[in-house]
Amino acid sequence: MWIVQVALRRPYTFVVMAIAILLFGALSAVTTPVDIFPDIGIPVISVVWQYGDMEADDISGRMVFFFERLLSTQVSDIEHIESQNLISYGVVKIFFQPSVNVNSALAATAAAAETVLKFLPQGTVPPYVLKFSASSVPVIGIALSSTSISEQQLWNLGMNFIRPQLASVPGIMTT
Repeated sequence: MWIVQVALRRPYTFVVMAIAILLFGALSAVTTPVDIFPDIGIPVISVVWQYGDMEADDISGRMVFFFERLLSTQVSDIEHIESQNLISYGVVKIFFQPSVNVNSALAATAAAAETVLKFLPQGTVPPYVLKFSASSVPVIGIALSSTSISEQQLWNLGMNFIRPQLASVPGIMTT
């Protein structure tokens, strides 16, 4: 109630304050940079190991275990490591200290992944090493299904016909 009484006694003060708020609001709206995917600088790297039809426990014990141990000795500034093991895949997320140079950490992680290959089962291919950022988060996923054609034919259709058409769209990344 007191603010109403002050506004009635000093109307010019409130008019000037309203104009100042309007001007500063418009100025900040015009000068504030806007980006759909700003560079947030999240110091996280994901490493995706892949091996045939290996069970999740085997992926964990025969691949991810050795990689995590090697990381702790060869890569510096690690805050903590998380891993998730699925059938045929092992995903290792490496969280770094906030002050780390992510590109150097990415290079060291990729080198560690190449080094550990000699300890892994024969036929293991080098992993995907990905720097996590807001712009690398998937926006859409495409799945194919059919009751009339086989899974192999669906895979062939997706990899040889649909994927090349999507790759030519600007801004699209396929994996």
